[in-house]
Amino acid sequence: MDEPGSEKALSERITDWEAAFHQYENVIALEDEALKVQATIKLALLANLAPENILSRTVPILVQLLGNPASNLSPSAQEASAYCLKCIACEGEGRLAAVIGQSDAIPSLLSLLPDSEGSLRRVLLKCLRNIVTFGDPNCTIVVRNGGLEIVLNMLNSCPDSLRRFLLEILSALALLREVRRVIVSLGGVRFLVESARCGSMISRTRAAQAIGLLGLVRRARRMLVDSGAVQALMALLRDGDTSTKLVAGNALGVISSHVDYIRPVAEAGSIPLYAELLQGSEPMGKEIAEDVFCILAVVEENAIIIAEHLVRILRGENDEAKAAAADVLWDLSGYKHLSNVIRNSGAIPILVELLRHENVDVREKVSGAVAQLSYNEADRVALADAGSIPNLIDMLEDESEELRDNAAEALVNFSEDPSMRETISGALDIPSFQNMQDRLIQIHASDAHLAMSLRHMTIEELTWGPALA
Repeated sequence: MDEPGSEKALSERITDWEAAFHQYENVIALEDEALKVQATIKLALLANLAPENILSRTVPILVQLLGNPASNLSPSAQEASAYCLKCIACEGEGRLAAVIGQSDAIPSLLSLLPDSEGSLRRVLLKCLRNIVTFGDPNCTIVVRNGGLEIVLNMLNSCPDSLRRFLLEILSALALLREVRRVIVSLGGVRFLVESARCGSMISRTRAAQAIGLLGLVRRARRMLVDSGAVQALMALLRDGDTSTKLVAGNALGVISSHVDYIRPVAEAGSIPLYAELLQGSEPMGKEIAEDVFCILAVVEENAIIIAEHLVRILRGENDEAKAAAADVLWDLSGYKHLSNVIRNSGAIPILVELLRHENVDVREKVSGAVAQLSYNEADRVALADAGSIPNLIDMLEDESEELRDNAAEALVNFSEDPSMRETISGALDIPSFQNMQDRLIQIHASDAHLAMSLRHMTIEELTWGPALA
């Protein structure tokens, strides 16, 4: 519906909103339907200027004007009412959308939708879209009144010109668990994925969030991948704003957490985009990227590409990104099959150089990675050749307890290598080294005892558990 008239001119003529409201009531009480439509359109134009309490009081009148299929109201009156409710739902920071939801507007909208046509159907869909977008509790009301089934049925036959509004409604509804269950059972997963590709960025982000929640379910994860969820989420991760990238990156990480989808997610080009998240200003983005890198690196060819990006970041100027990259290398150093990958990436000399970095967080993360690498003989040689030992010995006196512990752990591992014991002799009498050595001896003894106990347990003892109540 077009917006006739000048909003500014209309507002300038209204000095008493209470009188204007009563005038609107009087017009609606008349039999002249053309006047009702005209007055309702003017109200819609003033929705962003009128006081909230005035708009709230117009909602019952508009719902009555909206009617239902059995009423004698003309489509033009219903269209004007839906248009006005659409405008009001955007105001009041969600409060007015809640007022609309608590009225009978949603059942009326849903009853009119299936048999509506043309501009009336478009306005009804826009109205419903705004009601669920600006009022989260309204989603439950829509679902309880059969709205999900109506939306899914319309998506099967609706023309492209209206499809966007249906998809935006679906993305809002899909944040409800019960809706996601129905979407899976009715074969609507493809529509949810489509909603992540179409519509406003807010709607697409909601769809990505719902996809991430749905991806936790094994059965649904296959449906999502087959419906193109990886590509849809990649587009959001590449082109979305900061919050959208976080949601899409997390959802894609959920999908990649299953072994069958590690390769497809990486092959779609996700690794460079997660490297961008790692370098971004959002702490949550760094956490997401770190977690996903640890998943994707299970496949060695992925780990090679990831290591290249991490080395590039370590050579950069962003200290927060350096610390995050070192943290990922710390995790990946524990993967036995990646020892050669990290060593061949050129990361070790850079890590050793960063042991003297001025940023404490960088040093702590780097020293943790060095400590983890020191458990492997070939990595110990590479670390020693890069000059790590003097730096580590100096760290034994550092103010940071984490730095002292990481350095001591690495040096204890060096000390157990006969070829390097003499090189680290300067650390042997330092208390932090001795404390760590005692601690590691106790841990190794405890691990050995546990392994011996498990070896002597029977299958029945290993699988025994208390009866469930």
